[in-house]
Amino acid sequence: MVDFSGVYRRREIARTGLAGAALTLAGCSDAPSQNILGSYFPSWMICAIAGLLLSVVAHRLFAVAGLDKSIPLPVLVFLALSAFFAFAVWLVWLG
Repeated sequence: MVDFSGVYRRREIARTGLAGAALTLAGCSDAPSQNILGSYFPSWMICAIAGLLLSVVAHRLFAVAGLDKSIPLPVLVFLALSAFFAFAVWLVWLG
């Protein structure tokens, strides 16, 4: 009598692996990109640049209001502001 339990076990492992791959890859789609002057740019890059620009504007506003002297660790504060603005632009723009 031939024992096929190893073959069935390997087949079961392969099915489980395929099902796991199908479940984890089901949410993947094309990367969000925007056509700017005929060239496609990743949306995260555009949002990061917008976040940096908004952070510079916030720095200028803080300087005009005189608040820039009282900010502890301004590098970290403005880095956090640029990340906040980048994520906010992502949520507003791409939803």
